[in-house]
Amino acid sequence: MARKLARRKTTQEPIGEKGEILFFYLAHCPHCLRARQLMAQVFSNHPEYKTIPIREINERKEPEIADAYDYYYVPTYYVDGKKVHEGVPTYEKIKAVFEAAAASD
Repeated sequence: MARKLARRKTTQEPIGEKGEILFFYLAHCPHCLRARQLMAQVFSNHPEYKTIPIREINERKEPEIADAYDYYYVPTYYVDGKKVHEGVPTYEKIKAVFEAAAASD
């Protein structure tokens, strides 16, 4: 699992709309690539989750946003400002992310 780039946490307010999933990743992280594959499987099995908004945040390209969140490993998912998954993904864990987002509507 990839580690977050070393940096100091800022006091910036977290972003995201209610029910929106924030997906923190690194482009060449194998666990992040696996998370994307698992999201596709979740969508295939639960098409209703396709309507849930997802904001993908590449922490190398958007460090100011990544710094506002408390996590160490990618992939990491937040829903409504709450961390719902961090680290090695499984189908069940990724499905739980979408369940949390659907429940927050």
